Amino acid sequence: MNTMIRTQRVTFGLILAASMVAGAHGATPAPEGAAVYFVTPLDGQTVSSPVTVRFGLEGLGVAPAGVEREKTGHHHLLVDVDDLPPMDKPIPADERHIHFGGGQTQTTLELEPGEHTLQLLVGDHLHIPHEPPVMSEKITITVE
Repeated sequence: MNTMIRTQRVTFGLILAASMVAGAHGATPAPEGAAVYFVTPLDGQTVSSPVTVRFGLEGLGVAPAGVEREKTGHHHLLVDVDDLPPMDKPIPADERHIHFGGGQTQTTLELEPGEHTLQLLVGDHLHIPHEPPVMSEKITITVE
């Protein structure tokens, strides 16, 4: 068989398998009363950069990405994000959607002076938000 055709078939097979896993996954249920919140900073607070951000979680445990355990998830920090990502797909990973797949519960951010919004969103082992989503209120901070 031609190597190019074999490679295309293998690639197609991997894409098909990945989509079947994602489609079969469905939303991970969130425990009743689960909540995520900011320990620091607080809404309306004026801070200086670098900003230490600490995450709080109730009714849900923390597990690293890729580790499937009931009633667990891991943190994602949304920085200056206007619209929430789709709740039925993995949370994007970029400079505005920061993943803490190692189970971290705090970070330090370098932010430009001015007003910034922060929001926490918990994802399951595949980075997909729970159902219903476990997310904080969006807070606004001012960096001096």
